[in-house]
Amino acid sequence: MTTLPTYPLVRPGPLHGTLLAGTVPLFLGALLSDIAYGQTYQIQWANFASWLIAGALVFCGFALLFALVNLVRAEHKGGRPVAYFLLLLGTWVLGLVNAFQHAKDAYAMMPTGMVLSAIVTVLAIIATWIGLTNLRSGVAR
Repeated sequence: MTTLPTYPLVRPGPLHGTLLAGTVPLFLGALLSDIAYGQTYQIQWANFASWLIAGALVFCGFALLFALVNLVRAEHKGGRPVAYFLLLLGTWVLGLVNAFQHAKDAYAMMPTGMVLSAIVTVLAIIATWIGLTNLRSGVAR
């Protein structure tokens, strides 16, 4: 009977997972607030989106630090852990650009702010999906 090689699973810790999972509802809330502003033109929706993006950037930034530490500590520096880190980095950078876009006048931030919010939300969902699944480092033991 042959045995298949086993791969160590890399799971985020509880704090890393909480920070990572917290980015999705915050970025999604910002997207929904942008949609509400586009429908009603009530400036408070634009302000709410700005605050949600700021909170999401804090969560995403700390999750990015955890991902960087995990990437440096990983035995195998390729594959899904690198893709996860790069997706999270892209989410944070585009989220920062989105925050700058939302810092403009409420009327001037549309429609670019809504498009950026949609892109950042999708990136956050993909990064969270990859980050919370069982990542295999690719090293046989």
